[in-house]
Amino acid sequence: MARRRQQRHRRMRGGVAVAGAVWCAGFAAAGCAGGGAENQGPPAGDPVRVLRAAAGALVDAGSSKARTSLEMATGGTRVTIRGEGLYDYRKRLGRLKVLLPPDPAGDTVRRPITELLAPGALFMKNRGAGVPADKWVRVDTGTLSDGNLVTGGATDPFAAAELLLGTRSATFVGRTEVAGAKVRHYRGTADLEQAARAASESNRAPLGAAAKGFATARVPFDVYLDDEGRIRKVRHRFSFVNGRQDEPVAVASTTLLYDFGVPTDVRLPEAGDIYAGRIAEE
Repeated sequence: MARRRQQRHRRMRGGVAVAGAVWCAGFAAAGCAGGGAENQGPPAGDPVRVLRAAAGALVDAGSSKARTSLEMATGGTRVTIRGEGLYDYRKRLGRLKVLLPPDPAGDTVRRPITELLAPGALFMKNRGAGVPADKWVRVDTGTLSDGNLVTGGATDPFAAAELLLGTRSATFVGRTEVAGAKVRHYRGTADLEQAARAASESNRAPLGAAAKGFATARVPFDVYLDDEGRIRKVRHRFSFVNGRQDEPVAVASTTLLYDFGVPTDVRLPEAGDIYAGRIAEE
């Protein structure tokens, strides 16, 4: 009798073990393991390959809202320019409202600049510098020495994503949260020349110009991806010479993406609404 009970007990234990193996096999992608390892261990996949796929994940998402921050440190002074808007990753169109800091004396509150981001072009309204308030200024981003990663006071969200196509090295830092979303934090270095070669047609010229215009083509970054591989936050650190100083200017550009799939309706200006006159030096 006792022997039959022992045999029954062994069969039950064996059945539990088999069931556990089937469960883990069915949910291997979720990291089935004891002790909560799925929340602590590094994710599967080479970080470099994962980051190079991030721009494609944004295209799959379609669109999002965006917040931007551009911090410049020069001569002991730190200036921060902030922006907010939305972006369509399939049409490569975006709209941002960029808020400039007050003038050095703190007396003048500057009107926000409305920016439209399009393939190969940046449109700005309320640009100042002698441009009528109801007119747009158009800039060919392929001619800018920074590829519009800095000039507009905000980094084009899709250009920021495609810069990761040039990732040379990257490491997984850990898991955390960004604006309530669970994310994986990576840190690495991208090469602008490599990014330009791998980028979509609309970003090849701007990123190529940035590779030549910055003090170095190597760009350190921190990026946070959600479980679908979409960028939730990315921070690049650029270095460039502005022509007025011998020392390079350090620029940190941060882009926060959220509300994926939001409706977008970005319309570019008509030809008659674009300013054709001379822009004053500021």
